[in-house]
Amino acid sequence: MTATRTPARHFAPLAIGAPEPYRALPVRLERMIHFVPPHNAKILAKLGDMIAKVDVILGNLEDAIPAGDKEAARQGFIKMAREYDYGQTGLWTRINCLNSPWGLDDILEVVPAAGNKLDVIMLPKVEGPWDIHYLDQLLAQLEAKHKIDKPILIHAILETAEGVKNVEAIAAASPRMHGMSLGPADLAASRGMKTTRVGGGHPDYAVLADPGSDANAPRAAYQQDLWHYTVGKMVDACLSYGLKPFYGPFGDFADLAACESQFRNAFLQGCLGAWSLHPTQIDIAKRVFSPDEKEVAFAKRILDAMPDGTGAVMIDGKMQDDATWKQAKVIVDLAKLVASKDPEKAAAYGL
Repeated sequence: MTATRTPARHFAPLAIGAPEPYRALPVRLERMIHFVPPHNAKILAKLGDMIAKVDVILGNLEDAIPAGDKEAARQGFIKMAREYDYGQTGLWTRINCLNSPWGLDDILEVVPAAGNKLDVIMLPKVEGPWDIHYLDQLLAQLEAKHKIDKPILIHAILETAEGVKNVEAIAAASPRMHGMSLGPADLAASRGMKTTRVGGGHPDYAVLADPGSDANAPRAAYQQDLWHYTVGKMVDACLSYGLKPFYGPFGDFADLAACESQFRNAFLQGCLGAWSLHPTQIDIAKRVFSPDEKEVAFAKRILDAMPDGTGAVMIDGKMQDDATWKQAKVIVDLAKLVASKDPEKAAAYGL
């Protein structure tokens, strides 16, 4: 049995002088987590314009950063944290994994330098609650030492078989937990899956239609979602503990339709956003993770017809009760959050 802190101590700071953990996560719009390589001067030159277009800017220090550029990426992130005003846009970083040669220095250098501007640290290859406990304690010590006023949150990436197995314990590990993202590429390797794709389906992972009268005629094949089980398991763990689940990367930048399909599957399963690794994926994430205007209009009709959420009513020939009222509230609450940042959506939603 894994030892846990008592309820009375759960929200106590882990270092003298560290800020108290959040009792509930800050309400933020996070439809897309846009990755930028902080060592790339050409991309950083466009950062000022990009900040207003996305919900989260993430300075990536881990995968896709060559070993020889790790130090430059770290210093580049510190520079971009200090030089830009992010306003309503979140500022995150993905550090290197804890067993890498760079992970500790990422934490020890970035946290004091970025200070109160840093909202979330994304931790890769989380295997169990012990990884969260280590980072949790270290962050508290650094917050206390450098007089950081707000707790820096932790976002875990599920990209190993052990991490998926321990997903509930990871979710419960700390009040500093923000949420989780699916990391399909590393997870596929960890599981021994026979695919080299970064997210999305595979044409050979399919079910066949029943044969017709001609047994030799071609049969239709329907591609299935390789990640359905894992996303569902992650969503359940996150929502059980009030955390935020996210789909991760989609690596085929040229196949925008497949990217949108994968994002939409995740959205319908309960994810709040996805990673955007290329500018073409920003609008896809914005479109997918903002509720449909017709869905919002119908959800508003349900709430209007059932102000206190009890009883049952008929709308357009369909029965609505307390369960559908809860579904409608999820959609309308998300629409209000989107409307607070997007005037065009606010007008379309009538909010």
